Amino acid sequence: MLEVVGDIWGYAETAVIVITTNGSLTKGGRSVIGRGVARQALLRFPEIADILGRQIAEHGSHVFDLGGGIVSFPVEETAWSLPDLRIISRSAQELRQLADHSGWQKVLVPRPGCGGGGLAWRDVRPLLLPWLDERFVVISQQ
Repeated sequence: MLEVVGDIWGYAETAVIVITTNGSLTKGGRSVIGRGVARQALLRFPEIADILGRQIAEHGSHVFDLGGGIVSFPVEETAWSLPDLRIISRSAQELRQLADHSGWQKVLVPRPGCGGGGLAWRDVRPLLLPWLDERFVVISQQ
């Protein structure tokens, strides 16, 4: 796992972009998109809330390839709950499995649960290390 500082969207053409998510759905079946990179993705790709909502409704809250080089990464049960280290660990494992299966060579990951979620990077980083190899770049904002 590599760590860099920068703009995650600067890598959009050359890497898969991970967005942190939750398991909440609207009455209409759309994923409830919070803030940070997920909100930025929604502004760029408005259909993402519908795509993720269908996946969550059918399979539960997991890591999904949403198309267009975007991947979900659950960090919390609901849009109103705090990030959960167990969910982050499970998501890291699922992300690794999906990357292996899909043959991805570069995956950009924001620090899960550490922005608006309030978790400390020192607590999250050790959960990612067993799963994220050199193909994974954890990016923090400038």
